[in-house]
Amino acid sequence: MKVAVVGATGLVGREMIKVLESRNFPVNELIAVASKGSVGQHVSFKGKDIAVVSAEEALRQKPEIVLFSAGGSVSLELAPQFAAYGAKVIDNSSAWRMHDNIPLVVPEVNGSVLTRDDHIIANPNCSTIQLVMALAPLHHKYGIKRVVVSTYQSVSGSGKKGIDQLMNERKNIPHNKFYPHQIDMNVLPHAGDFDDDGNTSEEIKLTNETKKILDPAILLTATVVRVPVKGGHSEAVNIEFENDFTLPEVKRLLGGMPGVVVLDFPGANLYPMPILAEGKDEVFVGRIRRDTSRENCLNMWVVSDNLRKGAATNAVQIAEFLLFKKLV
Repeated sequence: MKVAVVGATGLVGREMIKVLESRNFPVNELIAVASKGSVGQHVSFKGKDIAVVSAEEALRQKPEIVLFSAGGSVSLELAPQFAAYGAKVIDNSSAWRMHDNIPLVVPEVNGSVLTRDDHIIANPNCSTIQLVMALAPLHHKYGIKRVVVSTYQSVSGSGKKGIDQLMNERKNIPHNKFYPHQIDMNVLPHAGDFDDDGNTSEEIKLTNETKKILDPAILLTATVVRVPVKGGHSEAVNIEFENDFTLPEVKRLLGGMPGVVVLDFPGANLYPMPILAEGKDEVFVGRIRRDTSRENCLNMWVVSDNLRKGAATNAVQIAEFLLFKKLV
């Protein structure tokens, strides 16, 4: 099987290559693809140096599976070209997520929507993936009416430029700002672009993608905050259900969800944190407690590595699902 990674020299692209290797995905030939300025560089895969090639060269080689992490404009241009000869394209950008005929997939939640005819598949936003992983088993049992979520998103969600600004500020090194303000020793209630109503594009993604994956009837409002953490996104989630629940059953349902780990021992100071999630593929849930201000309401805290399950791992899992269901 030929597998191409488009955007192979970026943060998520490099992570995709690591995940392909660590999960022993059946790659006979890895094609590393990047912009013309990166052609000739090398990436490492299974102990070998793989030379980076252009998109034109990758198209000529006709890989069966193509993982994209190169930005929306690149995906809009190139994904249909790979799909045209029958490749399965899994795109990590926001370019295709809200297209009616493009599936938006978290395999543990809605992998069943995939068919043999799907040649472009959208990987959700990192904050959406970890949220729906925690919401799905609870929605199936109790019916979710409304979700209020505040995210605490790491600078790696902005790519290398976000990490560089944080680390340069921390070391007091002169630099060009990526964020509009200092991020070290600060939090920014701002990720993405503001619309006329005062919402950011990241907040809108979280709302619309959750509805598309889980249920369009769910009411959801989000506030996205950038925090001075290198890797790992955290979310404070308040859920109002149609039906009442018990906390032991909630924890049992979450613990039975593939890919979710319940870490909820506050008396022992054990709860999800980015530093614990870093480098792991699971979604961690803790601080599970009833919201006594309103009937049938629950609070929980959800943390995951945004470069792993929030991006690279989910994309590779989609590819694994396609193979398992013989859709490739």
